[in-house]
Amino acid sequence: MANTNELLNRINNSYSSMSKGQKLLATYITDNYDKAVFLTAARMGETVGVSESTVVRFATYLGYRGYPEFQKALEELVRNKLNSIQRMEVTYGRISQSKILETVLQSDADKIRTTLEKIDHNAFESAVSTILDARNIYIVGIRSCAPLASFLGFYLNLMFDNVHLLTTNSASELFEQMVRIGREDVIIGISFPRYSMRTLKALEFANNRSAKVITITDSVHSPMNLYSSCNLIADSDMASIVDSLVAPLSVINALVVALCMKKQDEVAQTLSMLEDIWDEYQVYENDEIDYVDDSIKVHYAKLKEEE
Repeated sequence: MANTNELLNRINNSYSSMSKGQKLLATYITDNYDKAVFLTAARMGETVGVSESTVVRFATYLGYRGYPEFQKALEELVRNKLNSIQRMEVTYGRISQSKILETVLQSDADKIRTTLEKIDHNAFESAVSTILDARNIYIVGIRSCAPLASFLGFYLNLMFDNVHLLTTNSASELFEQMVRIGREDVIIGISFPRYSMRTLKALEFANNRSAKVITITDSVHSPMNLYSSCNLIADSDMASIVDSLVAPLSVINALVVALCMKKQDEVAQTLSMLEDIWDEYQVYENDEIDYVDDSIKVHYAKLKEEE
């Protein structure tokens, strides 16, 4: 990944001109970046044996605006290496117990904002056109991304009759469901750190058969983009107990709305037909709730009084 190389290259290129304290920091970070990512500037200084101000100056010496930006680069370095326990350690160290709701919701709002600022509008329009022109539409999202894939599949099924939501417990089952994919088809792959190898293999399989590949992922450096020509980038959060997928869901919402606008007449006809079906078979409202007749409750109360 380019971001990984960027931080290590900065350290390597500047190492010969560093002070003694900076060299100690460089060596520690290079050898222990999976631990360094959890440390505040003060804690890192204590661990290495230098002052907090030396740590901050080290970050700016490498070209970062301060320690927070340097720590972001460290996160990029380990974003696909953190296990669940390490993610919990990061979260516990950054969120106050009394401000969990505010912190999480504000973080999600920030991710939507930054996604809007940097998403490629041309790639978005290309994704819409590619889906509209496809003979078959395949969707793959595994583990925490499965709900996103299911959500997208549900709404695309209202617009198209050629949608295949790939669900699997093994890689071989994935390939069996994609065995007829070809150059007139498209696959939409959804994955965020830690990236799913099965999703990546599905995109490789589709690319090898000349199918169009659209990705919804977190970075231009994501391995998901190795096989795609259309990348929809949405911010996620690797330093969290759970994956923050609010921004990716918003991008998917926008994709669904854009496709609906292109197929207004067909969608209107489908929804009209579905409304009749839902009414006939009581899909909504009274079918799931058995209302109790108030007269029965009154009669029961009177019997209790007579007893």
